[in-house]
Amino acid sequence: MVRVKRGTSANKRRKNVLKYTKGFKWGRKSKFRLAKQAVQKAFTYSFRDRKVRKRDFRKLWQTYIGSACKEHNTSYSKFISALKKNNIELDRKVLADFAANNPEIFEKILKQVIIEK
Repeated sequence: MVRVKRGTSANKRRKNVLKYTKGFKWGRKSKFRLAKQAVQKAFTYSFRDRKVRKRDFRKLWQTYIGSACKEHNTSYSKFISALKKNNIELDRKVLADFAANNPEIFEKILKQVIIEK
């Protein structure tokens, strides 16, 4: 039987892991064992934080909307409740953008929703 030398496949596997460690500090960018652990941990964090990012942005949008509502003497919860009662289906991202960049549009929405109560 022919002898199989496995150096090429091992090098390929190591190189594949090491390409993800570019920019890491110390031995984690060059030593395979440390790099493998660092990459595994980094992938775990990135998977988790893709979910967390969505939560963080929703919190941020709620803060923008809440502060804009406070300027017009109403609360965030009353505003959102009034939106739902009036079947206005604007999501928080759009409302936060209006609150930050187009306050006159946000004010019109707020007045329409609060008056129609």
